[in-house]
Amino acid sequence: MAAPRRVIVTRAAEAAGPWVGALQQTGLAATALPLIEIAPVTSAPLQDALQQAREHWDEYRAVMYVSGNAVIHFFDENSTFALAGKAQTAITIRAWAPGPNTVRALLACGLAPDRVDGPAPNAAQLDSEALWDQVAAQIRPGDRVLIVRGSDAPAAPEGHGRHWLAERIVAAGAAVQFVAAYERRAPRWSAEQETLARSAATDGSLWLFASSQAVRHLRQWLPDQDWRQARALATHPRIAKAAQAAGFGRVDTCLPTLASVLASIESLHEH
Repeated sequence: MAAPRRVIVTRAAEAAGPWVGALQQTGLAATALPLIEIAPVTSAPLQDALQQAREHWDEYRAVMYVSGNAVIHFFDENSTFALAGKAQTAITIRAWAPGPNTVRALLACGLAPDRVDGPAPNAAQLDSEALWDQVAAQIRPGDRVLIVRGSDAPAAPEGHGRHWLAERIVAAGAAVQFVAAYERRAPRWSAEQETLARSAATDGSLWLFASSQAVRHLRQWLPDQDWRQARALATHPRIAKAAQAAGFGRVDTCLPTLASVLASIESLHEH
């Protein structure tokens, strides 16, 4: 298969830039086309629930952050929570992360490395299942675990996602609480971005998807687009299924790391 004409990075704008730069440094043509917008929670119920979670953060056995965005918005530098220095003082709490990007975000917020847990380095996937393999032994009956996640429209104070992990925690005898630290929205696209998307559907570009929601937003944006000639690289099998359901002609999977993405692109080129 021919090398991709370019790689379309669909992450939110703040995350897409570093990925585009890293891919370009390897000689690949890469461009950002954000299909998700990340923003602080705006409704009063979400803000109140988040503040309550921050104030009682040190009462949990563990706090699971679904992404780097969850970390950034939970430890918002403008919040009284961050100003109080709880991230540095609550050393008995385990911080759970589904992958290396979230781990790096936690360390950047001042959490000690020996308090942060993530999937094993050789895990086949970076997700809740791989994380649970590493942290299940920590949970005892009566424990409480907080899951910090995002909220989609319509907004919900507890957010959306990670139900599988919650079920495992409850089965181990612990209680689970959810809180939304940020909102995921469909961005507003320009005419130039629409032209880019339609072109990339047929010109041999490779779409890099790190979220099923990004695929959904693309379908909503271009409901009449034929994707049978398009290629996609998804960072999880569930995301790959969403791309296949959207009609992408070829969909491959990789881990959500630069090394895995580059290896997958090289493999596609060789075959």
